[in-house]
Amino acid sequence: MVHTTQQLLPVAVPPFRLSGDVCYVCGDWSVHALERPGEVLARCEALSKVGPEQRWDLTGIVRMDTVGANLIWHAWGDALPKRIRLTPGMQQVFDALAYHPHQVEAPPPPPPDRWSPVLKLGQNVLEGARHGYALLTMLGRLMLDLGTMIRRPSRAPWREISAQIYHTGAQALGITALVGFLIGVVISYLSSQQLQAYGADRFIVKLLGTSIVRELGPVLAAILVAGRSGSAFTAQIGVMRVTQELDAMAVMGISHSQRLILPRVIALAVAMPLLVAWTDVMALLGGMLAARAQLGVPLIWFLNSLPDAVSLANFGIGLLKSATFGVVIALVACYFGLTVEPNTESLGRRTTTSVVTSITGVILVDALYAIVLSGVPL
Repeated sequence: MVHTTQQLLPVAVPPFRLSGDVCYVCGDWSVHALERPGEVLARCEALSKVGPEQRWDLTGIVRMDTVGANLIWHAWGDALPKRIRLTPGMQQVFDALAYHPHQVEAPPPPPPDRWSPVLKLGQNVLEGARHGYALLTMLGRLMLDLGTMIRRPSRAPWREISAQIYHTGAQALGITALVGFLIGVVISYLSSQQLQAYGADRFIVKLLGTSIVRELGPVLAAILVAGRSGSAFTAQIGVMRVTQELDAMAVMGISHSQRLILPRVIALAVAMPLLVAWTDVMALLGGMLAARAQLGVPLIWFLNSLPDAVSLANFGIGLLKSATFGVVIALVACYFGLTVEPNTESLGRRTTTSVVTSITGVILVDALYAIVLSGVPL
């Protein structure tokens, strides 16, 4: 809002003048005049020198907008002085400022609740139990759909299953190979330093083979798949929720479980053991080359000793764990995708929660396998 009292703006009009008991405010009080360096500070200091007993005369202002009006208004203490002379247009500006104050007194903070941590813990426990129950229900529904697919294989979504195996398995070979190779190199270098100190260089094959095939290979591949494919599952189904495609499927009588969840679970259950076997090979290759460089272990001797170092039972445990990890990742990712609310903020939050929950579930299942299969010799 700009208030102008003259057609032509004088070139040099002083913005502030004291004469007796009257304070004359004159000149240009627009944003163009106040944008000069130090101008706002100088005018604030001049206005602060006016005593409460003096009168104000603003009729000499030739141009004033809301920026200049706010500057004068704050100098008055956000209240119109009792003795003041101004034009009707200025009166409207200051009436608007009085009607719409810029600073609202914040309400006092609520008193601290000493039971708040307990309540928050209880809410988190109940929320976790609700998610667990929903995942268990989804798993039961998935088993029923799997039984239906076995009875009627012609109606199974084979094309979707094949596409998901390609996306989650074949397209992940590069990243799993790179990370597996580097992990094998790191483990070999760190282990060789300790083995060399005790003169046990030949145990590097047993150490690498058992640790990679039974533990590191499945867990490493599962974490990569959870971050890559699990987040993609949640985002894909979440976008379908945002664009109301899931509602359209429900209206047409198409089961979400059969067309969205079942193909992804089967695809990861099939692709994960293959990815783990691939990751194991690349990790052992990296460890073998590092052992050759660090300890001078011959490559042929390493390959000949590997079948004796890695038992068939440990290899089977690694593949079994990887298939279980694939089912867990797919279930968690699809569940959080179905719980996405129709807005983009919920989509990002659910995708993040899906990845974190999937990785936590993988580590939890791995710990359960370690306890249950602790009797299997390494």
